[in-house]
Amino acid sequence: MKQEVQIYCKNTEKARSFPIGSSLFDIYKGFGLQMPYGVVSAKVNNHVEGLNFRVYHNKDVEFLDISSESGLRTYVRSLCFVLCKAVSDVFPDGQILLEHPVSKGFYCSLRIGREPTLDDVARIRRRMTELIEADLPFHRVEEHSADAIRLFEKRGMTDKVKLLRTTGRLYTYYYTLDGFVDYYYGSLLPSTGHLHLFDLVKYYDGLLLRFPDRENPKALGEMIKQEKMLDVFKENRRWQEIMGVSTVGDINEGIKEGHATDLINVAEALQEKCIARIADDICARPDVRVVLIAGPSSSGKTTFSKRLSVQLMANGKYPYPISLDDYFVDRQHTPRDENGEYDYESLYALDLELFNQHLQALIRGERIDVPRFNFNTGQREFRGEQLQLRDNMILILEGIHALNPELTPQIPTENKYRVYVSALTTTLLDNHNYIPTTDNRLLRRIIRDYKYRGYSAEDTIMRWPSVRAGEAKWIFPFQENADAMFNSALLFELSVLKSHAEPILWQVPESSPAYSEAYRLRHFLEYFLPVPDRDLPPTSLLREFLGGSSFTY
Repeated sequence: MKQEVQIYCKNTEKARSFPIGSSLFDIYKGFGLQMPYGVVSAKVNNHVEGLNFRVYHNKDVEFLDISSESGLRTYVRSLCFVLCKAVSDVFPDGQILLEHPVSKGFYCSLRIGREPTLDDVARIRRRMTELIEADLPFHRVEEHSADAIRLFEKRGMTDKVKLLRTTGRLYTYYYTLDGFVDYYYGSLLPSTGHLHLFDLVKYYDGLLLRFPDRENPKALGEMIKQEKMLDVFKENRRWQEIMGVSTVGDINEGIKEGHATDLINVAEALQEKCIARIADDICARPDVRVVLIAGPSSSGKTTFSKRLSVQLMANGKYPYPISLDDYFVDRQHTPRDENGEYDYESLYALDLELFNQHLQALIRGERIDVPRFNFNTGQREFRGEQLQLRDNMILILEGIHALNPELTPQIPTENKYRVYVSALTTTLLDNHNYIPTTDNRLLRRIIRDYKYRGYSAEDTIMRWPSVRAGEAKWIFPFQENADAMFNSALLFELSVLKSHAEPILWQVPESSPAYSEAYRLRHFLEYFLPVPDRDLPPTSLLREFLGGSSFTY
């Protein structure tokens, strides 16, 4: 009698029996599903697997397409493999580095001994199209790590050799595509034919790999200019390459050799140097009276503003913080979101008219009555506090709307200095696997919420999509308005966050919808050797999330 397994499909809310060893793709077809953008992967008991994954026990299964965060990652990962294979075919002695997200795509550095031309890009794009039209299978191979390391050594892939040697796993896996071998963190599509939409264009001195928009999977993500963001990424990458710490394998080797403290000291010094440079630039502009600081959640805006204030004082300035929260409209006038709830993240939850009147009066040298918002009553109050700017005073304003032109339309440009702060992770897992900046920020937030706000990792992960939607609406569109960008990510930080985050992530139950993300983050952190936080200075930006800061929050 043929053995069978029972599969409960969350997409249909029905169960069916399948032959033991059936692949997820067989099960997808067996349920008769027709996902509008094509199936790319599936959650099996709440952790993501590729469609070639075979089932030998009863499971809950939820199929994903590219409109999901996880599904899009699978699609993009597979597209990156095709790009690397195409580069290998067109430029056998060349090298491609998949460096960082920018302009709704991935910036890639093509190392062929010269700057790539439009014709070079066209040749690679044509080869990618040929590989996709051939519908070639992606093969997953699992074997002893020692054997995989020897394979990558033979092919000169030292970045992967360092990664696998330093993580210490007994077994590892890699993928093959038409004879080309590569390593990818996470599942791939069954074959190249599942890649229905992409583009590859020349982008400054490199390439931009474009892929579908998750919100509109039938179209490519809108290509927008992000020159300042690209410059920050490239500046950090140049420094890392000079120091020989471009990948996680490089960092792990440094930690094993006892250089963790050196990594911490140099990275912290570089950040302080950058903050001092921004302070010097502000002081070189005598008309600046307001510094506006914006950035996404868990980017370290608060610590940055405090360290910037210290540097401004070292330049003879007196920084004075202003809280945007005190300019909330009375609660009954707060706009509501699509669910009818108060939308405190909306720009229009602020009394823009009063805020601009006060800033204008302060810049003119006049005295204002300082408002305080009472969150218990939901009303603005005036408690007799007054403020008047002295000649050397600079207002420091930190908040999600700080770079939005609608916040300060009545304040002359010469009176404002705008700073964008974000954790722009520039270290690569290896040359073909970048580290999402959002993972860095999410891990920071999970730790902070657990330590100081009483939220579990499950709570934070479930709130994260809403947080990111607010960022996409109110922060990211205005980041290029900044006069300066500050990268708050630290070279060593994921090795420090690891020990704090892992025990919190283990608390997420398998039955929770947040489990797949917690499982992915746990698996991701396994690549990093741990570094204790005892050598972090009390002024470190990470202290905002871990505790032990010399600043008051």
